[in-house]
Amino acid sequence: MKEHRIEVDTAKCIGCGMCRRDCPASNISITNKKAVIESQACIKCGHCVAVCPKAAVSMTGFDEPPMEFKKPTVLDPQQLLDAIRTRRTIRQFKNQPVAPEVIAQIIEAGRLTPSGENAQDVSYIVLKDHIERYEKMAVRFFRRLLPFARLVNPMAKNKEIDDHFFFNKAPAVIVIVAKDEINGALAASNMALMAEANGLGVLYSGFFCMAANMSRSLRKALGLKRKNRVIATLVLGYSGVTYHRTAQKETAKIRFL
Repeated sequence: MKEHRIEVDTAKCIGCGMCRRDCPASNISITNKKAVIESQACIKCGHCVAVCPKAAVSMTGFDEPPMEFKKPTVLDPQQLLDAIRTRRTIRQFKNQPVAPEVIAQIIEAGRLTPSGENAQDVSYIVLKDHIERYEKMAVRFFRRLLPFARLVNPMAKNKEIDDHFFFNKAPAVIVIVAKDEINGALAASNMALMAEANGLGVLYSGFFCMAANMSRSLRKALGLKRKNRVIATLVLGYSGVTYHRTAQKETAKIRFL
């Protein structure tokens, strides 16, 4: 990660105190009606940059400037709920490639997802051209585990691990890697929504995550570092099946205290 510094343009600063009040680290003071950054050792969340009405606060070291907007984009609540309600896990994919710009947009949805303490510890491995190689390694590893799994897991008794067990002949896979599980899971959720907004079907392959985290040879092939874990694996492609009804769910368990 590049070095970032928070800077205040005193010529633009009007001393309104918006940045001081919005700083989660209490790292800004107002002196002589000007904002003062107390320390560069904060989490660099960028709230001070975003909230300043005069664009007097900036942060160095980024490849892109902050984007100006009049008001936040708000999704239609009912349309979003309907999209969540009708989504299904896809295990049958068309033989149709996923365009690079669509993959890039899905990853962008992950990159823009907030992370705890602004850690930005999530990274992405895209499997496309050599997808069969990594699936073959995972299949080989899982076939060795299957006899033990059948002893403790009833579902495993009837499960056969064929050559396409993990990816179901999908054209693209994004492996989401993070040090913090919650950060990776939040990014994966937004990425899945973006994939479906692009007309793709999505399968969360928990089995591939397990293989990637347990198999030394697969971890080495994926270039995973010791502290990094595969948090989610999004298997992506255009759906080869059409669903006509929503899935029934149990009533939400809610407690108001």
